[in-house]
Amino acid sequence: MLRYLTIDRRSFLTAALKGSVCCVAYGAIFPVFSSQSQSNGELIEQWMNAVKKRAPTQSLNVSRFVERVWFLTKPIGWKPDHPDQTSYSAVNVPQGFVTDFASVPRVFWSLLPPDGNYIYPAIVHDYMYWNQERPREEADEIFRIGMEEFRVSRVERFAIYNAVKKFGAGAWEENAELKKQGEKRILAKFPEDPRTHWAEWKINPENFVAR
Repeated sequence: MLRYLTIDRRSFLTAALKGSVCCVAYGAIFPVFSSQSQSNGELIEQWMNAVKKRAPTQSLNVSRFVERVWFLTKPIGWKPDHPDQTSYSAVNVPQGFVTDFASVPRVFWSLLPPDGNYIYPAIVHDYMYWNQERPREEADEIFRIGMEEFRVSRVERFAIYNAVKKFGAGAWEENAELKKQGEKRILAKFPEDPRTHWAEWKINPENFVAR
């Protein structure tokens, strides 16, 4: 007969360290061995740190202009947390980044409501399309991985990922041209009036980080 036991991670690890076991958590397997060279506390801390290294690195906090244009009130990020992702480095999206999800073709905007579970990776993707420090293909792949991590349905994931692969070049090229013209997307200060229009706010260079 199977019995289920509820136990917190630290208590479980403390008990597990009395012998050789494998701990399974968050889809990853961590071998834990009793060792004279490492204290129980050190091994527990190593395991806890490994568990914390999830792909999204911050909670999502956004505000918006009157138009369908949002900006981050706190930074977010993504980091690889699987052996298959070692070819990618972390992505750090700064506070104040302005996004209109333009890297996702307009035909799919109706599928991306502000409360959708694909919004976090979509913003990371949008930032990579604006920053352009890495190849577009890498940005698309990280977007795909991010949608998987946020458990976006396979149908939506397939449609959106293939759309950005096929049609994302237009958004990429448009961003490059806007940057040449001097447009900036990292806010130095946030509008306090909820009636503020992005079209007006972006005219003043003092509203942006100088880079």
